[in-house]
This record gives sequence, structure tokens and C-alpha cells, in this order.
Amino acid sequence: MMEQGRPKRYFLNPWLHGHQETGDFNQDNWVGKTTELINLVTTKLPPSARDGDGGLYVGTGGIGYMFYHVSESPLFASDKEQLIQKGLEYVKAAIVFNSQNDAPMKQSDKCAFLLGPAGIYALAAVLHNAAGNISEAQHFCQLYKSLSSLCIPVDFLPCGGDELLVGRAGYLCGALWLHKVFGTPIVPIPELHKVCQSIITSGRNYAQRTKSQSPLMFAYYSTEYLGAAHGVSGILQMLMSVPGFLQSDPSAERDVRVTIDYLLGVQSLDGNFPAATDELRYKSRRPEDDLVHWCHGAPGVVYLMAKAYILWQEESYLQSCIRCADLVWEKGLLKKGPGICHGVAGNGYVFLILYRLTQNQMYLQKAQQFAQFIFSDEFQAGSRSPDTPFSLFEGLAGTVCYLSDVLQPTRAAFPFMDIF
Repeated sequence: MMEQGRPKRYFLNPWLHGHQETGDFNQDNWVGKTTELINLVTTKLPPSARDGDGGLYVGTGGIGYMFYHVSESPLFASDKEQLIQKGLEYVKAAIVFNSQNDAPMKQSDKCAFLLGPAGIYALAAVLHNAAGNISEAQHFCQLYKSLSSLCIPVDFLPCGGDELLVGRAGYLCGALWLHKVFGTPIVPIPELHKVCQSIITSGRNYAQRTKSQSPLMFAYYSTEYLGAAHGVSGILQMLMSVPGFLQSDPSAERDVRVTIDYLLGVQSLDGNFPAATDELRYKSRRPEDDLVHWCHGAPGVVYLMAKAYILWQEESYLQSCIRCADLVWEKGLLKKGPGICHGVAGNGYVFLILYRLTQNQMYLQKAQQFAQFIFSDEFQAGSRSPDTPFSLFEGLAGTVCYLSDVLQPTRAAFPFMDIF
């Protein structure tokens, strides 16, 4: 289909106007489909250190996370031990990759959660703990904890050290995940507060220097991103999630909330958010070029707005989430692939978030329909193959996580991003 002479980024939603019946979402059938995808990923990408580049995001480590994610589902309880062991095979391969590439790496680069060693340490700790290897789990927890001091200096990364993939927000994300899994802080809360304060200082400094309309603003490689992967929304989400931080610093809470309200003010009528502030000034996108991705756009910002609604119970934040979901329903069946970063599964997670937030069955049905579309002839024939087609964030490993969550929607959470 064409719009203004340009191809659309998304498939037309066959259920948008109720023109197509939905099939029965049979649990046993979808457990079988999920298992088939797991086997496909394992066959196509066996554990190997040569595939370790890209960390949890697109490397071997992300496949290890897929096995852990599925092992947490009661529907796969009989396979739990086997899933954990397979996960360990992949994370051990990622550790070998890191050790082979450790020498030339700057100390500051080790803090990267989704794209570097920190995320592999966190996953290794979790998988070893699940396997009962307590001393190994403690070893990797200690490695993760030891990195906190590296990311406290305000300008520790010249490219911009606050975002989610390589920066401070990512380090917080991993620490929060470890806290959730182990039930106790692995990185002491006072240390996390220091990291948070560095983010606040960095955001204030940059906003003042650039005369931003927002009290907090950040740049990554000189671009002021607004979305989840590299931008303001992912950073603020982590600040809000660290236990006690906002409560300990009223001025930080004020600046975070005003910044969230700034984002509310740039949400478009159709529910999306610009990828970066330059689109507000002079580079606005055409409708057919709209990015409706977790990494850039409403499918990632929705987590921030949902977290804000949970924290402050302000109706405008819930309404923002609903507008995000409405947009994703119309434009979220992406042709880029099945993944969670910029694919159908990542957009489907928006409905699972809204379901957990509102308990409205409509959102669960929409999540199921997005899962069904991934297996449709139209998607199989018309979608593009990602650069890393079996990885966690771009490929089928993330799709597996999504399918397992659709089957257990009351516990569903985008990898590492549980806001509840």
C-alpha cells in the first residue's frame, strides 16, 4: 500500500474495522508454537563466542535471556531445568566473547547493560542462581556491583552517558532487574541514588546549556532523543523505578515530573512522540515516516507514562497510554520484522501493559491478535528479515518472550522493563 507515493512502514491491521474474525487463542496450541520458535532459534544460532558481539541486545547473551524468560512461565515448568541449562550455555559463550575482547575495552564501556559486559554479568548471575550455582551467582553479582562507581562521573561517556543501551539508565535497569530476581539489592540503594543524582545533574546541565524547554534534557551522539532506547523517556523511567530516589530529593522529583509533562505536550494527536527534539523544530516527519517502535516512539514512551500513572495517579498519564495503544493498533504491525525493539512483538507488548494497567480484556485480545499476525501468510511474505533475525531485540528470541507473556498476561513484562 502507498501513502503520498511512499510505501507504508506497517501492514494494514485486518481487525481495525472488524473485517476479520479472530481464531480461538488456544493455550496448548500457542505453547507448541512458542516451543517451535525456541527450537528454531537454537538450531539457527547455537551458543558460540563468535556471536557474542551486541550483548543482550543482539548477541549470544540475549538468547540466554530468552531461555530464562521462558523458564519463569508456569506453562513451561516441566522444562525449567533444561531451559536454565540451555540459557547457561549461551551466557557462557557470551562471557568467553567478553574475555577475548576485554583488553582493549575502556573501563567506562564495561557499564553498558544492553550492549556490553554489564548485562552479561547480570544474566550470568541470574542463570547461575536459578541453576543453584550460588558461588558463581555471587561472583557475577559482585562484578556487576563493582561497576557502579565507573558511571558516577557526570561526563563518563563522551557520546552521552545517560541512555539505556550503554549508559547510566541501562546500569540502573540491570540493577533493578537483579533486585527483583534476587529479592534484595545487589547494588546498594545508596549507590544507585548516586548514579541517579549524576543523571539529574547531567540532564540539568545539558538543559541549561542548550536553553531547553524542559528542566532535564539529554543527548546521545549530539541528538536529543525522546524515546526509550536512547532518550529521555527511558532515562526517566529508570529514575522513577529506583526505590526511594524521588522521595529523597523533592527537586529531582519536580524536574522529572515537569519533564514528563513536557513529553505529554509533544505527544501528537494520533498518539505518537517525535523520535528527537529536532523533529519539533525543523525536521518533522511525514505521516508515512512515523516511527512506531519501542526504541523510538509511543511503544517505548508508554512505559514511562504507565509508570507515572502508577506513581502519581494522574489521569493525563493514563490517557496518554491509551492514545499510545490506539496508535499501535492502527500502525503497529510493522514490516521491519517480529522483534521487540522495532517489530510486531515489541508493539504487542503495549497492549499487555494496558491490560495489566486497566484489566480491560480488549487489550489482551489485541495482544493475542498481534501474536497471531506474526504467523500469518501476509506477515511471513511481506516482512523484512532483521540483521540479526534470531536475536533478543531484533529477532525471534524476543518474539518468544512475547508469546510466553501473551500466555501469562498478568505477569507480562517487556524484557528487563517490568514497571509494576
